[in-house]
Parts: sequence; C-alpha cells; structure tokens
Amino acid sequence: MAKEIDIVLGIDLGTTNSCLSIWYNGSAEIVVNEFGQRTSPSIVSFLKNQRLIGKSAKNIMKRNPENTIISAKRFIGRKFKDSEVQKFLKNYPCKVIEDPDTKKPKFEVEYQNKKESFFPEEISSFILSQLKKYALTFLNVEIKDAIITVPAYFNDLQRKATKLAGELAGLNVLRIINEPTAAAI
Repeated sequence: MAKEIDIVLGIDLGTTNSCLSIWYNGSAEIVVNEFGQRTSPSIVSFLKNQRLIGKSAKNIMKRNPENTIISAKRFIGRKFKDSEVQKFLKNYPCKVIEDPDTKKPKFEVEYQNKKESFFPEEISSFILSQLKKYALTFLNVEIKDAIITVPAYFNDLQRKATKLAGELAGLNVLRIINEPTAAAI
C-alpha cells in the first residue's frame, strides 16, 4: 500500500483533453499517462464488461460510438433543456436522456449487459480517478488533495458540479480555479 504525503494535484479537466501536474522537488511537473503523453483524452467508453478511459477509449471510439462519452464537460452543471446542451446533442454519438428527478442530462450506455446511465459529474469523476491513478504511479503515493481548473465562464452550478466530480473521484477538492488564473499562476 502506498503511503500518503502532502502533495496537491493540479488538474486541468478539459473538454477534449485533461492534464495533471504536481508540485514535486521544488517545481511543477506534468504527470504523463500510461502512453507517456502529457495530456489524456477526456473520453470514457463502455464495453460489455470493461470501462475504458482516456486514449484507450479514444482508440475504440469509432467502433463503439453509442457507448462512448465525449465532452462530458459541456453538459456538467446544466439542465437537459439548456440551449447549449440541446445544440450539442444534434451531433452527439451517445444517447443522452433527461433525468426525471433532477432534469439534468444523463448519458445512457450498454454496460455489463444492461442499460446504465451516468450524470456528467460521474463521467468526469471517472476521468479524474484515472488522472489520480497516474499520480499514484508517478510518485507511488496516494494523493487526495486537488485543485481543478474550470473555464472563466463557468457559472456557480457548473463549478459545484465540477467539485462534486472531484469528490466522487475520492479527491479533496481544495479549490476550483479559473483557467486564466491558473495560467497566470
């Protein structure tokens, strides 16, 4: 079992790609994925008995479009009937339904031989969990604290939903920071 130390993850949870950094040995270091790349596609794909995240999901996206979720960040913190959601759904490969209780969008996929549906926060949490695994592999220590960036235009609901995604991934989200602010830091 890996030991815990006081390091904070810096996560750019992107619409297309995500990136992870840590402050390590006096400087910021980008953590690479299992393919040695500095960014990982923000894609989740469901197979019969497997969930793929990142480049593996991207690699099978064309063969499995109805069970592949891309750009979940576009849906996070929004209602199903939101004009931006409706606009994006026109060419979306995966089925998206409206949750009757929350009125939020849910991605509907075939997984483990049944229909499953996931909120955007859950999909984002899968991506964040994968990034957290990359940090564990890089440092061989469990890291819980994170700062996550969001676009400057994100409203309060979108920021709260992003924080929830981090919490679902087992992270202690210390702060949600605007992307331009993070770039300036």
